[in-house]
Amino acid sequence: MPSRRSLLTCIALVVLLLCTSLSGCLGGGDDDGDGLDSPFDVPTWSIGDWWLYTFTTPRFSDDTTRLVVSENDTEDDTAYTLAISSHTEARRHAVLNHNPFLGRITHDNLSAYENGEPQSLFQFPFKDGDTWSFTLFDTDWNTTVVNVLSETDGITSNRIALIAAQAADGSQLAYVFDENARFLRSLIWTDGDGVEQLDMQL
Repeated sequence: MPSRRSLLTCIALVVLLLCTSLSGCLGGGDDDGDGLDSPFDVPTWSIGDWWLYTFTTPRFSDDTTRLVVSENDTEDDTAYTLAISSHTEARRHAVLNHNPFLGRITHDNLSAYENGEPQSLFQFPFKDGDTWSFTLFDTDWNTTVVNVLSETDGITSNRIALIAAQAADGSQLAYVFDENARFLRSLIWTDGDGVEQLDMQL
């Protein structure tokens, strides 16, 4: 079982992620008429939807990749398929194997597949304090929604979920789900020795 110190470190990492990735002003959970009082539920993707991410690893830095929804009827109409926009990037990611979101992603929970099984990195609808477990990078994670926040730039409003996960060996995941983006804004995986194995930024 991870220690209290490890949990506090993971929460601090999430807070750091928040501070470095947010633009605009943060607000409370008050409804402003833009639907922020509705459940923070799983989004729906369409073929052609895409996200541009930068992946940084100890071996390679700043590998920028566009993830594209290429299918929406995988696994008997229960999953999407996320692909990469170019053959060069596809070959690179096949070698590096650091992108857990390539391939099948379930419709109901945006669960990524690892070792043939869907793994719940998310648990919709997001609520403060929710906990669950999943396996990723061959590691078992205990996960908590640290906070659900609304943010505004004065024109539009958005919600983000700050999520922290920890493993028995001290490894940590800190990630942010962005409601407007309909996917991850960022994900940082730190191993038990404190080395950042993956930094994924939208």
